[in-house]
Amino acid sequence: MGSYISLPSYLNTVDQRYRLVGKSCEGCGAILFPPRLICLECGQRKMEDIKLSGNGTILTYTVIARGGGPTEFDDLQNMTGDYAVALVELQEGPRVVGQMTYCEPTDLKIGQKVKAVFRVLYEQEGVIRYSYKFQPVA
Repeated sequence: MGSYISLPSYLNTVDQRYRLVGKSCEGCGAILFPPRLICLECGQRKMEDIKLSGNGTILTYTVIARGGGPTEFDDLQNMTGDYAVALVELQEGPRVVGQMTYCEPTDLKIGQKVKAVFRVLYEQEGVIRYSYKFQPVA
C-alpha cells in the first residue's frame, strides 16, 4: 500500500515542500506549518507567509526497515537499506516529520540539531517528487 498524492495536490504544496513556507497569524503571532487558512490558536483568518529557517531539533525518530515504508520508497531502500524518519521541532516552533539524510540511522540522537535540505523523495506518475529532508548539523 502506498502513500499516493495526486499531481495537482502535490503541486499545490510546492511552496511548503520546496521552500518551507508556513503562515504567521497576524492576530496572535502563531507560526503554522503546514500552512493553514485559519489560525489553530486564535481562529484569525489574516495570515502572512513566512519562510522557515529549516533549523531544528530531533524530538524523536524511528527507523524504517525493509518493507516497512510506502512502496514509493522501495527504490530508496534498495539503494541505501534502512532509513530514519524524525519528528523535528523547527526553531520557529512548528513540529514536522521528515526523512533523515546524510547519516546512519544508528547515529541519530534525540536532541540532535538538524537542518532541512532539498532532496528527491521519489518518482510517481513519471514526475520526480522533491521536498525537504533533514541532515544532522556537524
